[in-house]
Amino acid sequence: MARLVLTDASPLIGLSLVDGLPWLAALFGEVWMPEEVRNEVLSGSGFPGEQAIRGAMGRGWLRLWSQPVGELPLSDLDEGEAACIRIAMGHGGESLVLMDERAGRATALEMGLQVAGTAAVIGMAKTRGLVASARDVFASLHQSDFRISAEVIRTVLTRVGEWN
Repeated sequence: MARLVLTDASPLIGLSLVDGLPWLAALFGEVWMPEEVRNEVLSGSGFPGEQAIRGAMGRGWLRLWSQPVGELPLSDLDEGEAACIRIAMGHGGESLVLMDERAGRATALEMGLQVAGTAAVIGMAKTRGLVASARDVFASLHQSDFRISAEVIRTVLTRVGEWN
């Protein structure tokens, strides 16, 4: 397991929509988010998952990264993605970055970081027995505004033995 797990906003939002935030604690123990991500997911806009994210922080496993994030130039990415990558690069240890957006994932992978998205977390939760059906979780997520490509879903469902 990675020594440091960082999350961008999208996995927090997606997992909160399917009551999946506790899976992060079960899978990784402690998960960190930069202030830029906190500002995005706890903006006060009242999206459905905001209360669940606050609850995860209150339980102490979703933590705010308050140390400096470095100056690595990543101008093509949004602030949350860039901060996650900067922290992981500056950490010096094995890190996992939870991120869904293509550009951020590509940049993180180019820099040699481990990356997983919301779909992969759902697959991990199924593999660890935290959910009975990854297919049902994807169906529930699809009913919200949150989108994951059919190809990515098929890959995860195949990996967990739910693709027919």
